[in-house]
Amino acid sequence: MNKQNWLELLSNQTWMKQVQETNEYTLKYGLTLSEQDTALLLEEKKRVLREERRVEFGPGILPQIIYAFCDSSFLSQDNYVETLSRLQEIFYLYKNEMLDEITDDELLNFMREQFETVCYGDLSYLEGTCLDIFAQAIRAGYRGYQKTQAKGQSEAFDIVRRWDYELYLTALRDLCWR
Repeated sequence: MNKQNWLELLSNQTWMKQVQETNEYTLKYGLTLSEQDTALLLEEKKRVLREERRVEFGPGILPQIIYAFCDSSFLSQDNYVETLSRLQEIFYLYKNEMLDEITDDELLNFMREQFETVCYGDLSYLEGTCLDIFAQAIRAGYRGYQKTQAKGQSEAFDIVRRWDYELYLTALRDLCWR
């Protein structure tokens, strides 16, 4: 066995252990992952990372996804593994689509908020509408709007070059509800 395979095996075991540890928290929501479920999610993670041409160091995004979504009213044990797999896939796709301009936490928070309040658990709508609009805004350099009023001028809105997450959420909520 060469070193690369040994290191990959060790990394996979560590990742699976970290994902399995989320069961302690998610059990109170009636959600658990078996070792087979975790192995399936690991294979899906590898496939998606290859497809999206991404590299991941550390524990990966799945534990964060689990903690962010486990209390959702749209998750049940019956759809848990499938939903986690899709959320992981959607996350990596949109990290690329948004050119890594936002943090993992910002993307996860937006995904969770849209999943619960706009999409009502519909992953296709989350991916195809809400996140698509969000990604287009990010790529276009949208950073929010700020009210300005110069002396002798009427109130206007100027584009500002800063991250304003609350303004994004408000604008995108409006866009996604249409």
